[in-house]
Formats: sequence, C-alpha cells, structure tokens
Amino acid sequence: MKEYYFGIDVGGTTVKLGLYHEASGWLDKWEIKTRTENGGVNILSDIAAAVQAAEQKHQIQHADVAGIGIGVPGPVLQDGTVNGCVNLGWGVVNVSKELGALTDLPVYTANDANIAALGEQWKGAGSSYQSLVLLTLGTGVGGGVIQDGKIISGILGGAGEIGHIPVLTDCPDTCNCGKNNCLELAGSATGLVRYAKHRLEESDAPSTMRDITPLTAKAVCDCCAAGDALAGECIAHAAEALGTAIACVGCILNPEAFLFGGGMAAAGDMILEPIRRVYNEKVFPPLRGTPVLQATLGNEAGITGGVRLVQVSQ
Repeated sequence: MKEYYFGIDVGGTTVKLGLYHEASGWLDKWEIKTRTENGGVNILSDIAAAVQAAEQKHQIQHADVAGIGIGVPGPVLQDGTVNGCVNLGWGVVNVSKELGALTDLPVYTANDANIAALGEQWKGAGSSYQSLVLLTLGTGVGGGVIQDGKIISGILGGAGEIGHIPVLTDCPDTCNCGKNNCLELAGSATGLVRYAKHRLEESDAPSTMRDITPLTAKAVCDCCAAGDALAGECIAHAAEALGTAIACVGCILNPEAFLFGGGMAAAGDMILEPIRRVYNEKVFPPLRGTPVLQATLGNEAGITGGVRLVQVSQ
C-alpha cells in the first residue's frame, strides 16, 4: 500500500517540505534554500535530492510513496506546466514532468495559494466545509478556490487570482502585474503600508505611525488597536477593498466560507470584522452571513495541501 506522501511548498527564499504517513500523520517537516540563481535551474534537482534523503532517513521503500504534491508561485496548467515564476527565475517549466523524472514518483503541481486553500480545507479552519475561498494577505493578495474538496484552477491556471480583481478606482499606484486598481494595491500588507504613508503625507492628523521606522503592516495594525484614528482609517480602507472583492467572488461562487491567511490576517477580528461588514453590505442579499474566518495552518498550509493534492488526484 502506498501510504507515504511528500508535500512541498516552493517560495522565493525557502522550499518547505513535509513527509506524511497515512496512519501516523507528519513524520518530518523541514526546509531547504531556494537557489534562484541561473534561472532557478537547481530548484527541482535540490527538491529531488531532499526527497531521496528523506526516504533514506526514515527507511521508506520508494514503492510505498504515493507521490509528491507541490505548490509553486505562478499559474499552473492542468498538465503541471508553469508559465513563468518570476520569483524563482523560471520561464515555462513542466514541474510535474521534470520533478517526476528526477524522483521517479507521481508529481502533482498547483499554484501555491490554491494548494494552501486545499490544506486549510483538509486540516485547517475550513475542515467543516467542502467549498471555500482562501485569501492570503502578504506582499500581495493570493487566492485559492476549493469546490467539492478540489482545487478550481481554471483553463490557464488563473482561477483564484483574487488579488488582481480591479476593485479600486483612481488608485495612483501600479500593481506588479502591470495593471491599475488591483485589490492587492489596497488589501495586501504592502498596500496597507503604502496607503498609510500616503495618508501620513496628506494629513496633519496626529498619529503614532509617524514615530515608527520602518512602518510595517503589523505596526499599522498595532496602532489601530491602540486607538490611533489615522491607522483605523487605513485598516478601514483595506477592509473596504477586501470586502468588496469577496462580495464579487461570493456572487459568482457562493462558497460555504471565506478564509483569510497571511501575516495581516493575524490581526484577527480587527481586520476581519470590517471585511464582514463590507461583504454583507455589498453581496447579493440572500448570500449575506457567509462565514469570514481566520486561516489556522500558517506556514504549514502549503505542505498540507500538497499531501491532500496527491490524495484527491489519484
């Protein structure tokens, strides 16, 4: 019986790996450096070497491994091809085919936010639901869509790109994708800090944020929690964008729940409560009351989803 699984989450700095056993749960979790130099040519071979070393360390027979589920920061086609991962230095790479050849194992590849959503649906805050949408609030806004316990990735791998829904109007900044008015310009940690700096320049209002260098999203949240009115205005601006975006998503997908993860979501109800309020104001009225929850798996969502991806793909 093939009862072992590898879950892998590839980031721009580190690759997170986990070895999972059907009956015992996690046997090992570790990280290796992401070598992005030379177009990221070493990334998949480094992962293959780490997988083989883990099999030896835990005395696992290769034939007992069901496969590898891997999340990467880019859109993934149904055959496992990634059409560019800027943070990794990759152009077009068929991750499933190339890593499969290096490991002699079945490899299933998905976008990193999608795979995190699958992990949350299996073992995290979404475990009571079969359909959900996850938004990760970090440098950008990532998104993942789960329907009937499976990832919805879209024909070009672009489903769940919620961070690029154009919910803003007349935003002076340009998104990393090259467009204007994307959600992540306001709803990400980066966007929150950018907006806070704009407001500090425009306003003469007193604010403890003026004394903080460098200003971070956590600092803005902390100032808001301490009663800083200008920081509260910044949180409200982010929540307006995020609540509007999930109202749009809700009208299309009507999921059982929305989950928020990433560093900014650690603020809990201080950010989630205004998001709920905006969502309920703007969504199609029969859909009001959809749970808006904080994700719980943190940095382990990706490797957890990787394991689950193997399970649901076979």
